[in-house]
Formats: sequence, C-alpha cells, structure tokens
Amino acid sequence: MLAMLCAACDQAPAPKRAVTAAPEVVPATVAATAPASVRASPNRRIVMLGDSLTAGQGLEAEHAYPALLKARLDARGTGFQVVNAGVSGDTSAGGLRRLDWALDGGAAVVLVALGGNDALRGLPVKDLAANLDEIVRRAKATGARVILAGMEAPPNTGPDYVASFRAVYPAIAKKHGVTLVPFLLDGVAGMETLNQADGIHPNPKGARIVADTVWRALEPVVRELEALPAR
Repeated sequence: MLAMLCAACDQAPAPKRAVTAAPEVVPATVAATAPASVRASPNRRIVMLGDSLTAGQGLEAEHAYPALLKARLDARGTGFQVVNAGVSGDTSAGGLRRLDWALDGGAAVVLVALGGNDALRGLPVKDLAANLDEIVRRAKATGARVILAGMEAPPNTGPDYVASFRAVYPAIAKKHGVTLVPFLLDGVAGMETLNQADGIHPNPKGARIVADTVWRALEPVVRELEALPAR
C-alpha cells in the first residue's frame, strides 16, 4: 500500500522536505491564529497537534481533515472548537517544542499526529519514541484525553526501520492508556486517486477518508464530553 508513497518520497526534491526557516502554522478556518485568542471552554476545546497532513498542505482550509471534523461537531450543536495546530515540515521534536503553545488555553482532547517527517528524514526511532512519550505524558497531565495517530515509514527506509517505527505507536498508547488510531492515512496512502500530485498529501477526497478514520476514535470521546457542562 505504501509503494506509491515511497516512490513519491524518492522523487520529491530534497529541499521540499527540509525546514529552512521557522515554520508557520497553516490555520484551517476552525483554528485560532494563536491559542491565547481562543475563548472556548476547556472541556469543549480539541487540539490537533500535527504536521502538514494536519495543516492541510495543498488544500483549501475547509478541506483539511480538522475542518471536516469541526463541521461534524458543529452539526451536533454542542459548541466544540477545533484548534488546527498543524505545522508543515514538523517532526515529533518540533511538536514537543511547541506543545505548551498548543495547549495554552486548555484542551479537552489532544490528537497527536506526528512522525511522518521523522520517517522521511530517517531520524532515529528511539528519538521518535521519546518525543511522543513526552508529548502524550504532558498532554495527559493537563487532564486532556489523548488520541495518538500512528504513521508508517516508507518501505525504502528498510524493513527493520519500518517495523521499529510502526511499533512505537501502539507501545506509547499502551503505556499511557490512550486511544490509538493505528495509521492516520489508512486507506489513503499509496492511492493515486486520493492524493495530490506529490503522492504524499491527501486531496479533498482523501482528506474526507482521513477525517472518517479520526472520527471513529474521536466520536466516543465527544459523547463523553457532551455529558459534561461547559466550564
């Protein structure tokens, strides 16, 4: 399933993968320009900490999966806010560095969707594990419910790296007792009709599938939060 993703990774020019300057948040229409400006009740605030897949690179803001999830939440009429804390090019280390910024204002749910850029750069799996472990630990310490979205390494990184990388996510989820989405791009990765020309980022149709995948994990948590009064 990842063969086409691998090919796209090989063909993509190296400079496009490198972060040559401090990355900017690519906000969806549901996102605040900075967490400090958010006024939602903490138990109605959902933070999505991720990379370009979360930021919605190459998509109109309303087609990014966080915006699609916000539309579903709006349909329920319970006042949830989604903060798109996706930064293109970000690694798990970058996500850890900006975690406090993302959580400023509180959060009822934190979706952690990082690791794709770690794999593309061939960064050590042990560093990925350490960063995700700390992100999940600190997010849970705030009282937020955490959903960890898994990622896959391209086959050209080698079978040992692929297997070690894949194992990180269920291990972290089990250690901290958090919800796991086994693979964020399940049903999308490697599918030409569901991705943009780069073969990596979902097109609008693919983003809808990603939203469906995340919703299956998020919706039960939302049901629990709906029973709580906003504070």
